Amino acid sequence: MAHPTTTPSLRSHAGARILVVDDDADMLRLLSLRLKGAGYEVVAVGSAEAALAQLDVARPQLVLSDVRLPGRDGLALFDDVRARHPSLPVILLTAHGTIPDAVEATSRGVFTYLTKPYDGRDLLEKVAHALALSAPAVTHAHANEAWRANIVSRSTRMTDLLAEAYMVAQSDASVLLLGDSGAGKELLAQAIHRASPRSARPFVAVNCGAIPEALLESELFGHVKGAFTDAVSNHKGLFQAADGGTLLLDEIGDMPPALQVKLLRVLQERAVRPVGASQSIPVDVRIVSATHRDLESAMAAGQFREDLYYRLNVVTLVLPTLAERREDIPLLANHFLDQLARKYDKRLSGFAPEALRALTAAAWPGNVRQLFNVVEQVCALSTTPLVPLTLVQRALRTPSTQVLSFSEARQRFEREYLVGLLKMTDGNVADAARLAQRNRTEFYRLLQKHALAPGNFKTDGAPGEGVADERQE
Repeated sequence: MAHPTTTPSLRSHAGARILVVDDDADMLRLLSLRLKGAGYEVVAVGSAEAALAQLDVARPQLVLSDVRLPGRDGLALFDDVRARHPSLPVILLTAHGTIPDAVEATSRGVFTYLTKPYDGRDLLEKVAHALALSAPAVTHAHANEAWRANIVSRSTRMTDLLAEAYMVAQSDASVLLLGDSGAGKELLAQAIHRASPRSARPFVAVNCGAIPEALLESELFGHVKGAFTDAVSNHKGLFQAADGGTLLLDEIGDMPPALQVKLLRVLQERAVRPVGASQSIPVDVRIVSATHRDLESAMAAGQFREDLYYRLNVVTLVLPTLAERREDIPLLANHFLDQLARKYDKRLSGFAPEALRALTAAAWPGNVRQLFNVVEQVCALSTTPLVPLTLVQRALRTPSTQVLSFSEARQRFEREYLVGLLKMTDGNVADAARLAQRNRTEFYRLLQKHALAPGNFKTDGAPGEGVADERQE
């Protein structure tokens, strides 16, 4: 996918308030005229002390200051700004002789610097860039934003999606969340729950692809004592645990067909029957389901029940990939850096501008989950307050295996395990099933699930057969 060279995050933030600090009256007037002409609101002062006084009156979105000031200089002003407002960007103006000071300041967290005499276009570009990369998340029309507090975003795509999610949350309709792995489906499900009338009741999530089929029924519906060998006591299932609240069925596309039938019955009857029980138990649960799979294709292949699909899919919400919401990348990266700096007990003030540009331009096949992993790696390795480009480039070259979800890693391991058994047993299913300690019927079902043909692993089979499907998911 091609992306424009100028991202939406670099659009001018017309009306933004900029605090300009310079003791040269002519320079102060010229800067003010330039910025006002570009549509910004300008507050102009002649000293660091006056600038700090203005910060107490009304916080600007950006501080533009000369390095050399009478009394307290621009670097000391930056330290005070950072102490009061850590996320407020500061751009320094420097004469040729003070460039080393400005370079040192960028390593301490100053956004960037401009040399005098400055280029007017360069000034406006750097101001727009600083405002774009530090702008707060979009505020919505809802009075209470706590429901979506964990979703960091300012992009139009996410704004529209969250507005729709908020409306859906007010009803009791089942919701199907679609989106690539790592796009944030569980976070959106939690937000829907918090925005709903059920918010005071439990939110419970289960990954249908991460629990073995033999255990999933018991996990969902519960069991009674003695229902099977290990059932030493009664066990409430997740439907009962979520009673009155919301149940997220994550990776619903991986639910085995036999359980799909039982789930449909629960949704129709609004009651669960624990494994081994003779009586059903009423439950009042709002269902949110999520998957990265194409369920319509799964239905066409007979892998997903059509009646269950329409029961779950009353409202569909589609999460954009991270590449489709690039203006959120700087915001997310700084949010994660702040979280992880506390985890690793490090004093990190942000990303160098070129490092942030590299993050914004990256491909992100693993979406937000991959971005979090990259930020965690640079946070762990960074030795300077400002994360440099070299660390970001190193992290972006890290193999993508680290961003597999548990379900995806389990699927990959399962397939590789089966291939290894078939190779070891020369394609003999009985021997392979015995080694895996599974009955032959269950073993055949596993082979079918991963599109593996035992005959392809016999030594008289064509070379390479049986492994040709290795890349299929």
